Amino acid sequence: MTNTTKDSILDAAKASAQAHGYAGLNFRDIAKQVGIKSASIHYHFPSKADLGLAVAKRYWQDTKKILDRKTEALPDPKDRLRWYPSLFRHALEHDNRMCLCSFMSAEYDALPAALRAEVQIFATVNLEWLERTLRDAGPSSSPPAPAASGAQLTAAQQAQAIFAAVTGAQLLARSRNDISIFDSAIESYRAAGVLPSG
Repeated sequence: MTNTTKDSILDAAKASAQAHGYAGLNFRDIAKQVGIKSASIHYHFPSKADLGLAVAKRYWQDTKKILDRKTEALPDPKDRLRWYPSLFRHALEHDNRMCLCSFMSAEYDALPAALRAEVQIFATVNLEWLERTLRDAGPSSSPPAPAASGAQLTAAQQAQAIFAAVTGAQLLARSRNDISIFDSAIESYRAAGVLPSG
């Protein structure tokens, strides 16, 4: 067994989990896709919980690397905020798949405790990045306050709104197998001031 084989197992498991969730992870199917025996998967991942944990952990770590690279590549925080929905659109572009951790969030009650923690880290990584980026962008990136309250949203509140809106748009588009629904929803969020326009 090599690291390449282990990576291939994780790649196949990620694709499976994005399509079928944690409940749909199947050693036999993954082994067939990779071209190995299912016993070979058990060499690296003794149980389904171990495999799910490794996939989710690698997923949030990869996402964090992407977000960190984008912070360096796009000095203007508003450009980063405009880019952000494409992170979730990418999964839809590949066989109408979901963000792995968003899918697993829907299965939260059925997940092993350690896997729940990894799924929560994914949300935390996104929310913290959004909050930092919103703070960098300044008050002009915040949506107008509701007339009744007069209070401006905090960066943390706006980060939650953006994360929920983008993941919700992905879920709706997947349920219709129509990526244009995602694009339309994102444009609506921009028009409403949830995301920066332009």
